[in-house]
Amino acid sequence: MRPRVPWMTSADNRILEFLDEKGIVATPYVIAANIDYNRLYVNERIRILAQNELVEKGDEPLYQITERGRQYLQGELGVDDLPAMHEEDR
Repeated sequence: MRPRVPWMTSADNRILEFLDEKGIVATPYVIAANIDYNRLYVNERIRILAQNELVEKGDEPLYQITERGRQYLQGELGVDDLPAMHEEDR
């Protein structure tokens, strides 16, 4: 079971699930179009996911899920493994 991480949103989970299920690198635009979230919001969230090493940025602006992101999806990471985000970090 995945931990409930206070700073994460349902969009964060959908982004990670999409990248994991499809096994592709994708732009925030492509991700947003496939998970029914606004591209600007996905862009904001994916930057935060990258800061926490759940996704990584490849060639501009392509993102892919990391092994750490897969561990989160599989419930192998705890809340302590994903530190709290502060407002100034956003």
